[in-house]
Amino acid sequence: MRGLFTAGVLDVFMENGITFDGAVGVSAGACFGVNIKSHQIGRTIRYNKRFCEEWRYRSYRSLLLTGDLYGADFCYHELPDKLDIFDTDTFVNDPMEFYVVATDCVKGEPVYHKMTDGGCEDLEWIRASASMPLASKVVKLGEHHLLDGGITDSIPLEFMEKQGYEKNVVILTQPLSYVKHSYKKVMPLIKTTLHKYPNTIERIRTRHLMYNAQTTYVKVREESGDAFVIRPPEALGIGALEKDSLQMQRVYDIGRDTATSSLDAVRSFLDH
Repeated sequence: MRGLFTAGVLDVFMENGITFDGAVGVSAGACFGVNIKSHQIGRTIRYNKRFCEEWRYRSYRSLLLTGDLYGADFCYHELPDKLDIFDTDTFVNDPMEFYVVATDCVKGEPVYHKMTDGGCEDLEWIRASASMPLASKVVKLGEHHLLDGGITDSIPLEFMEKQGYEKNVVILTQPLSYVKHSYKKVMPLIKTTLHKYPNTIERIRTRHLMYNAQTTYVKVREESGDAFVIRPPEALGIGALEKDSLQMQRVYDIGRDTATSSLDAVRSFLDH
């Protein structure tokens, strides 16, 4: 639900005509970020508030009955196809490249998928990117067994630079002071649940080291003028299972306020 901060930022960008040649999303950043390519201002906050108490969308009941905390069929099929329709025509016609990151469980390495049509397979890649360990089943797509992209590439700035993008706007959902710590308490359960995937277990065990190294890299690129970073001013204080629509709106509004105050600086960064 911290991703609602990102949704607020992107809606302000869209409202003010700020566009990009390419983007990459990880986990909630993939689920919510994809709406920038379909030009659907307000869609993320709208459907989250509308379905926040729907058990098929997100609940422990869904986890117990389906194996997924966020119901796969409801979130990635019924919702975008029928309830709050994802605009695939606009998605296809917008020239922006949009990538999602997932983790190949067998190799314990990130996999980058370039979305092409916003159809069923693309949405399954988004589902894979957002499939958190312990809260989701492994997603099987072709030859891949996939989970949350944040396990192996939480902040894929270097990936975008390797694609040739020289100036990047990075949206983070943690404040500047945030430091990630290890998952010691849940590692026994991780080892039991993902025993078929030792490489991914190791990546989860050391994820905090990767994440903290990436935030350091982001700061270096920010200071050199090669990246513009948007962060919340303080911890957002919202949990993954938040069902209070007022709290959702609060986090979304923080994103909007942060983006609005940064508009001139973002434009200047992109124009030079």
